[in-house]
Amino acid sequence: MHKILLFLFILTSLYSKSSDFSVIVNEPFNDALFDVTQDYDGQISAVGISRNYKESKIKSKTYTNAFEYLSSVSDAFGSQMHLLKIDNYANLTINKSSKMSKFSEAIALVKTPSNGYFVGGYTLDGSLLILKLDSSGTPIFTKMFGTKNYDRMSNLIRLRDGGVLAIGSSITSRSSHDSLFETGLGLNDIYLTRFSKDGRKLWSKKYGTMYDDRGIDAVEAFDGSILVLSTTSYEKNKNITLMRITENGNKIWLKHYKTDGVITPHKIIKLRDNNFLLSLSHKDDMNKDQIRLIKFDLQKNVLIDTTISTTYASGLKDIKEYSDGSLIGVGYVRDAYNTDALVMLFDSSLGMLHQEHFGDENYDIFNAVTILRNSQAAAAGINTHKDSQSSNMWVVKLNRDATIAQKSTKVINIYEELIELFKQEIASYKIVIKKDLSIEFIDHNLYFKVSKFELTTQQKNYLNNFSNKLIPFLKKYQSYIEVLEINGHTSSEWGGAKFTSRYLKNEKLSMSRSYSTLSYIFKNQNLKTQKWLTNILKGSGFSYSKNVMQGKYEDKDKSRRVSFKILLN
Repeated sequence: MHKILLFLFILTSLYSKSSDFSVIVNEPFNDALFDVTQDYDGQISAVGISRNYKESKIKSKTYTNAFEYLSSVSDAFGSQMHLLKIDNYANLTINKSSKMSKFSEAIALVKTPSNGYFVGGYTLDGSLLILKLDSSGTPIFTKMFGTKNYDRMSNLIRLRDGGVLAIGSSITSRSSHDSLFETGLGLNDIYLTRFSKDGRKLWSKKYGTMYDDRGIDAVEAFDGSILVLSTTSYEKNKNITLMRITENGNKIWLKHYKTDGVITPHKIIKLRDNNFLLSLSHKDDMNKDQIRLIKFDLQKNVLIDTTISTTYASGLKDIKEYSDGSLIGVGYVRDAYNTDALVMLFDSSLGMLHQEHFGDENYDIFNAVTILRNSQAAAAGINTHKDSQSSNMWVVKLNRDATIAQKSTKVINIYEELIELFKQEIASYKIVIKKDLSIEFIDHNLYFKVSKFELTTQQKNYLNNFSNKLIPFLKKYQSYIEVLEINGHTSSEWGGAKFTSRYLKNEKLSMSRSYSTLSYIFKNQNLKTQKWLTNILKGSGFSYSKNVMQGKYEDKDKSRRVSFKILLN
């Protein structure tokens, strides 16, 4: 949703730096990732789909009937389950698709105690699948199951006994004599199947109403019961349903959240306090998706119900809880022309702390996130290059502050060296240095006044001391340094201006702040250093896209600033 400008303000991309831990796997045709986890060896694994070409068995034939021709090529471009494994250096250690007779899609990944995987998915003709793989991705067994009707899996969750539960939907049998039948004579019913850790099917059951019911997600409670998240659609409404069942699939309670309009459920998780959290999207008065989070207990009492209002349509496809009770959510943010991947951070009371958007000028989304053992996170989804019509598999490693982690092993040393170099400035609360090697000024004397971009005497004096340390440091490690970005920022207001004018005026102001800082530092170097700096200096203007938030409110003074970021090669 925002632009980054190179030196002399040439447009470029935010995230596509070689040092960023952002892995894009471009197989032929459209590809996507839907789930991600961390392996016991510290690597990251993700599953999704890649498209394979299947040549028609009929080599040469003249068709006079269009439908006969379409039938002959109907499976020419089909999905196959795809597994990726990525090491800490952002190298692919596994990159393989399944070789199944039927085209299939993988939507869930569950770790096994032996560092292998359960993979859940479905075939495109309506059968359900679970695969058990060893740590190298080699199949141990494949189970195809379901009804005689068209079935679709939405998720596969791990249970305490080492088994898994498949959640999805099935076109109703419309017969009360069906052995799977619980309730429901609608278009689709909720369909659950439980497997033991060795792949033995324990039970399958259907649930639903006379309307269209679809199972979305589930989670196991501390007592072994299971909470199931589903949708019920009727007329122009799409509502959510929560159901609690025993470990054998018997219904304990059912709760409908009925509203006029459309609510889309994405995720249910169990929190550390043994309560539960729902991630939903609902349409606002402008028909835009807004994020809604509901915290509730095992007795279906709602503890918190909050809406995260955003400028653009947005939703969280997945959400996870850190050990301190804070949360990270990933999903999408969308305007009329572009969809970006979204990362949001929340406190334990579901107040939004921070958000970041990632992607090119096309379609990008995060479908899943997992928290890593070092408190970083890995997100997986879809990346689409701005000049392409085909999507790619995408895995990103994120720092705790939602910035993209860097993949080079040299990051840790450079970061520690920077911390040591500026330890006095950090201790006196003048600057903050983050692990992504960005440097923020936090002394109020270093912020800009409203609508100003000229440097004050205090700012110039501090930049002299700051650059006298930073420039020699960069020269010392110049073999590692690719870019020094100097980024200008503004607060979001501009008195009386409409949206377009407000954004453009702030964009110009942010570029001016970047340029005044860059030029002042540059002019105060000797000619030899200036010539070297021309290879690494880049200025940018962010307008108010990265304004500083204190809880739900903008800190306008702190937003009027410049920041620095070092990018490694």
